[in-house]
Amino acid sequence: MADRVNRQWLFKSAPKAAVGPEHFEWREGPAPRPGAGEVLVKTQLLSIDPANRAWMNGATYRGQLMPGDVMDGFAIGEVVESNADGLKPGDVVEGSLGWQDYSVQKPRALTKRDGKYDDEMLIGPLGITGLTAYFGILDVARVRAGETVVVSGAGGAVGSIAGQIAKIAGCRVIGTAGGAAKCDWLVRDLGFDGAVDYKAGGVRRALKPLCPAGIDAYFDNTGGEVLEAALALMNMFGRVACCGNVSQYNTGAPPAATSGVPGFLVTKRIRMEGFIVMDFFQRRAQAEAALAGWVKSGALKAPSDVLLGLDQAPAALAGLFDGRNKGKMAVRVG
Repeated sequence: MADRVNRQWLFKSAPKAAVGPEHFEWREGPAPRPGAGEVLVKTQLLSIDPANRAWMNGATYRGQLMPGDVMDGFAIGEVVESNADGLKPGDVVEGSLGWQDYSVQKPRALTKRDGKYDDEMLIGPLGITGLTAYFGILDVARVRAGETVVVSGAGGAVGSIAGQIAKIAGCRVIGTAGGAAKCDWLVRDLGFDGAVDYKAGGVRRALKPLCPAGIDAYFDNTGGEVLEAALALMNMFGRVACCGNVSQYNTGAPPAATSGVPGFLVTKRIRMEGFIVMDFFQRRAQAEAALAGWVKSGALKAPSDVLLGLDQAPAALAGLFDGRNKGKMAVRVG
């Protein structure tokens, strides 16, 4: 339709330190039209992730954002026009749709999703968030029943689910999060065995009594002080699954060297492995079936914090790094 308006957030400038609304620019214009072999997708629910900030710093698993680009972001959307085989108007899809109302996509850039699930389920436990937690805990950290597992960033989207999956696997689970209220929430509502407020300082000192038998596996979302504390308390042949480095994304300082690397890794024979969830996508259906079953049974809770309106996206990203969210942060665009 010629009268469709496309609202967009452009990436304006790279932050020197904390990201804020001043690093984005609002633009409105006519929606694009799909060409041969393309579809027009309307963004419905936009995922807000720490990786959004990392893309501003440089190339990661995707290219660096450049000033003037539409701000990138993973999202759930609906096909509204199609000139491609295999997708029709009304189909629910996911992909890198960006911070905008409409985008033209090639089918290969999209994944068709099952419309029987609502979009919060698709973007949370059955999306990149849940899959990252699932494969990170079970395949990379390789947790086993009876072990002690520590999860940093446990109040966030991936961490909150990762800790619960470790509990389902029969582990003792300790989380780290920012603030006493969020730590209480992890224990009271999500079933963690204990939690440490990293903002209170003395993370290693606080972790030690909660892990009297040491740490067998550590799911790292943050790097920094919590990683250093976990390495010091790791048992022989411990495993570290490196998911993110949130403590360093939103600062103007270069990443600090991590104390204990490689010292603890060598002396304790620790295996430390980074991963990207797409590496495991050949087993996505298996993971989604397990996650959906756990949610249905009540064994897994998938909290979300959804802001209303595309105009809220910059504030949502800033709030993510301020620790305002519990669970998955997202913006409802429509």
